[in-house]
Amino acid sequence: MKKPLLFLTTLSCISFSNFAQSFIPAFDRFSGKEVAYIYLENGTKVEGTIDDLDRKKGLIEEVTILPTGQKKKKTFEPKDIKTMYLPASGYNKLANSLDQAYNAQKWKNNSVNMEIINKGYAYFEKVKVKIKKDTEELLMQMVNPSFSLKIKVFHDPLAQESMRFGVGGITMAGGDDKSYYVQVGNEVAEKLKKKDYDDEYTNLYKDCPTLLQKLKSDHRWTNFDKHLLEYTTICK
Repeated sequence: MKKPLLFLTTLSCISFSNFAQSFIPAFDRFSGKEVAYIYLENGTKVEGTIDDLDRKKGLIEEVTILPTGQKKKKTFEPKDIKTMYLPASGYNKLANSLDQAYNAQKWKNNSVNMEIINKGYAYFEKVKVKIKKDTEELLMQMVNPSFSLKIKVFHDPLAQESMRFGVGGITMAGGDDKSYYVQVGNEVAEKLKKKDYDDEYTNLYKDCPTLLQKLKSDHRWTNFDKHLLEYTTICK
């Protein structure tokens, strides 16, 4: 069943400093007015406005787009798509644009276009993911695009957050996710849960003894984004 896109008016007179974070909050509402950028597996780039998104359990199953300058819509499945940038709506767009500007200036990732992301776009990448005993290729939203050279972190659409609150009819992530999908290098992405971080952080940063020593006394899950940012920048 297709779900209609939700278009929101831009909210103003809100301080965004409270939401500043290294991880981009996951977006579930996208604009049908701004241009989306889809990069296909065959090397083709498609630009246009989103007409519809088909999702199941938070994962995108189809993207229908009206290419710029054309009258006929095109529909793509995850198997066709390599990466894509989708424009977030309203409040999400503004918050993301402000949050990521600083990171983009400091930490470059040549495989991701941070100029587009800083305009309020969500970045999706197809990745091999371990689901129980199986491995699947899924189109996932990356939450650390500006510092993903070593470890990529993807939103878990089924993760429960420690706190959420509504603003102007939308829901904004206000706390830390209970889990993410984490891809180390070119390995298969696996779910990392909050309850397992105490044991897994030493494995994630095993090639950076300086950071491990620093985190020995304080490696709280709520600082996972900061740990990863530091790992990416100080550990060669």
